[in-house]
Amino acid sequence: MFPDLGATTPLYLLLAGLIVAAVIGRRMPVMRTLTTLVIWGVLGATVVMLVRDRGRFDPYLTKVAGLLQTDKQEVVGKEVRIRMADDGHFWIRARIGGVERRMLVDSGATVTALSAQTAAEAGIEVDDTPFPVVLRTANGMVNAQTGTIPELRFGTIVARELAVVVSPAFGDNDVIGMNFLSRLKSWRVEGQTLILEPNHPQPVKPETV
Repeated sequence: MFPDLGATTPLYLLLAGLIVAAVIGRRMPVMRTLTTLVIWGVLGATVVMLVRDRGRFDPYLTKVAGLLQTDKQEVVGKEVRIRMADDGHFWIRARIGGVERRMLVDSGATVTALSAQTAAEAGIEVDDTPFPVVLRTANGMVNAQTGTIPELRFGTIVARELAVVVSPAFGDNDVIGMNFLSRLKSWRVEGQTLILEPNHPQPVKPETV
């Protein structure tokens, strides 16, 4: 029986075409230059394709996909619209105290959560108490400190004095929880787009679109 090449067939065809072009390019200087450009272009496209595909299963590649901006965030009128990422989640690009972060929108999270690094870089002061908050997460019980974000901003949306929990156990993950979503006039999912509408839309700053 022949192996099932499936979705990789176009990739194999491209590689075969590149090999043929490379052989021809060795005989013709102009073709050599064109072949080199095509090879780099195909390699770049292949990397993006693999990152988008494997990012659904690998959290590290998900972050790379975020840098490539395979998910999209835009302002339409008063609303902020966020396209579903390839990992099946919604991510926003927000500014916290002047620091930009890519944050997961999680309606199952009661409160917004920040990594220890994000809190430190954004200048978020956490409560210095010997009795931390104990949270139940998918990875088990986690100890966290509480704090307050003076301002979280993206698109037309601004949240001030937003309560958060901070813990090194979150790794480098930052999460938007229900205590943020409940402040909005409305939020809903239509197809593969998350639509957020604020009560009081703010002027859009270029760096927070």
